[in-house]
Amino acid sequence: MNVHDLEKSFQDKIDREIKIEPKDWMPEAYRKTNLRQISQHAHSEIVGMLPEGNWISRAPSLKRKAILIAKVQDEAGHGLYLYSAAETLGTSRDQMIEDLHSGKAKYSSIFNYPTLTWADMGAVGWLVDGAAILNQVMLCRTSYGPYARAMVRICKEESFHQRQGFETLLVLSKGTPEQRAMCQDAINRWWWPSLMMFGPKDSESTNSDQSIKWKIKRKTNDELRQQFVDMIAEQIKLLGMTLPDTDLKWNEERKHYDFGEINWEEFWNVVKGNGPCNKQRLAARNIAHDEGAWVRAAALAYAQKRADRKKVKVA
Repeated sequence: MNVHDLEKSFQDKIDREIKIEPKDWMPEAYRKTNLRQISQHAHSEIVGMLPEGNWISRAPSLKRKAILIAKVQDEAGHGLYLYSAAETLGTSRDQMIEDLHSGKAKYSSIFNYPTLTWADMGAVGWLVDGAAILNQVMLCRTSYGPYARAMVRICKEESFHQRQGFETLLVLSKGTPEQRAMCQDAINRWWWPSLMMFGPKDSESTNSDQSIKWKIKRKTNDELRQQFVDMIAEQIKLLGMTLPDTDLKWNEERKHYDFGEINWEEFWNVVKGNGPCNKQRLAARNIAHDEGAWVRAAALAYAQKRADRKKVKVA
């Protein structure tokens, strides 16, 4: 088959909702788009452990400490699933991690903001994981098989994380005036960065149309962002808190909430590496990687030792 016929057969598979598997023929641009998206997702899970890990030793109770440890552990697992899925596209995990540590590869801009108070753990769970879920639920039906299958378990766990975050804020919202103020402050600081998580507006998203045609994505950035605003604008009523947007109001004609303009200058500044914590996050990852070299070496040596023993038994 010539390239034109291969591309036609490939698109026909996608149109018929048949998953693309690693050994199937695929356009190079499809492979690169998936590799970029999946590896960026994996990096986001790993870097996302840092702002929460910062609060494990300072959690207000043993119960909260155990919950936060479990959540961070889940995120490490998500990163491993996603690196494994990305490896099926022909790039090694070592290469992906090197790209992350060098600053060549991107991760979600949201993780370049500091977690200043305990209430931030609730806001991150409710808002950040809530935004992630809307992005990720559609990825359970993405056209690339390994990615879609990895997302099923990830979405279940992320949904639990969101409920944990909301419950944390709910407890604070019913507490002392100081706790209520802390709750509102965290919401104020995380609201706009959470909206930025969906990426640039559709008019500036260069890859969106092609990704939808290939069913890598099922909805555009702006569609997902609107869905998120509609969801959070209702949920916050249960907290008795407010969102920091004077333009937020229900539009009866559209049957959606209108909301204010995002500070896109801030978004692009963070994406380019100039956010509040960009340098600290990459430095922390590089230090952890260097200090963990002996663990990786020991694991490889143990695996080789087991393999050698099996060879001896077979012989």
